[in-house]
Amino acid sequence: MTEDQNEDEEQTQKSGGRPPGVFDEAFLTGVEGVTEVLLIRHAQQQWDPQGVAADWVDPPLSDHGRQQARLLVQALSTLRIDAIFASPLKRAVETAEAVAAQHELGIEYVKDLREVEVFRDVPPDQTVREFFGDDLLMAVRQRMINERNWDVYPHSESSYDFKKRAINAIESAVARNLGERIAIVCHGGVINAYTGHIIGTPYDMFFRPAHTSVNIVAVATGGRRVLRLLNDIHHLQTAEGDFLTY
Repeated sequence: MTEDQNEDEEQTQKSGGRPPGVFDEAFLTGVEGVTEVLLIRHAQQQWDPQGVAADWVDPPLSDHGRQQARLLVQALSTLRIDAIFASPLKRAVETAEAVAAQHELGIEYVKDLREVEVFRDVPPDQTVREFFGDDLLMAVRQRMINERNWDVYPHSESSYDFKKRAINAIESAVARNLGERIAIVCHGGVINAYTGHIIGTPYDMFFRPAHTSVNIVAVATGGRRVLRLLNDIHHLQTAEGDFLTY
């Protein structure tokens, strides 16, 4: 049997005993050379929504979040992971470290995987309510509910700048690990930026990823991207109890 015939045979086995069909090609199932990207939101952080702006930026995991990270590690324990990338913010770092320890891998921290910087120009010793006042804060809140676009927030990173850096950071990780499976531990806004870019949604936030949810994108050798799985939370609903939070 020639090398080409061997490859054809392997392809057929992956497609359930038949050659890849039109939907295999369309959705990158049973196709060779596909890069699989696991976009994982960090576990629950410890923060006070009424606290000063500085407390919002980089909180660590809560006790509940550490339990979520443990369950995430168990869920991924039988999966081969070739590389791990993470946001440098504490909540992502702690989550990524738990996964990396299980798989005996190093972590590459990428600054551009950090969360969108909402209210970043608010003085760090003031609360958002003190800085904006109730009326503007309520108006902005209602706009976000309706429009789901980061640009509704004043004194914040623009939607364009955020999505550009987040998408480019993920694409760089993909380019360095073609044909492999990589885990990227980051934030809900980052996950929405990349998956939303793939499906072409007009919203900056088109869904709400749960803490430690797993979202999967497949990337073909030729560059096509397919959203394969969104907001997988099965590992959080266990015999021990329900650990789901947002």
